[in-house]
Amino acid sequence: MTMKASGPATAWREIDRWDHGVGWLAHPEEEMQRASHALEADGEVWVVDPVDADGIDDLFDEFGDVAGVVVLLDRHTRDADVVANRHDVSVHVPRWMSGVEEKIDAPIEPLHAQLGDTEYGVHQVVDLPFWQEAALYGEDTGTLVVPEALGTADFFLSGTERLGVHPMLRLFPPKKLGRLSPERILVGHGKGVLDDATDALVDALGGSRSRAPSLYAKTVREFLPV
Repeated sequence: MTMKASGPATAWREIDRWDHGVGWLAHPEEEMQRASHALEADGEVWVVDPVDADGIDDLFDEFGDVAGVVVLLDRHTRDADVVANRHDVSVHVPRWMSGVEEKIDAPIEPLHAQLGDTEYGVHQVVDLPFWQEAALYGEDTGTLVVPEALGTADFFLSGTERLGVHPMLRLFPPKKLGRLSPERILVGHGKGVLDDATDALVDALGGSRSRAPSLYAKTVREFLPV
């Protein structure tokens, strides 16, 4: 199993389906478990941090026409421009993010407080010189999308965690997310948390620091075998 697959994805696996959206893993075999999502709002589809794959447009068609592509992390440009150009739409980037536009060969539109005319609010999660991240939260649908600060891929998780804080943020977790009460949490690495999501969020943030040593020890054992 490779950490991160390269080249076009010819096979993908569906994850995270609910009434108003779906997710997919374009390279199910990779350890990074890069996840992408399509969010339906008022009959239109917003594609979030996409890794493109053959036939993925058929998945979008189940929910409506593509209204736009969204990049929520400065490192997650992925295939945003490819998908946007194919559907003749813009790539939407939080207005406070820097250094993203030059990585994208497609029209750019700034994201402000809301995602278009949808109910999804745009929340700043991390704003550092080396890490700029936003989340989407739809209070009516109870859907929270966090691209990197939280994840469910193995390298995010310690012990019995269902949802974990990114290893680099473990000592300073994004506590502001604790103000939200999601029914489901979709992440950029791994399958989403679709049951008891608020409890999983509270546990992840509350135990982030105390479980950091065990996560780091697990990482050392996996990558530096003795």
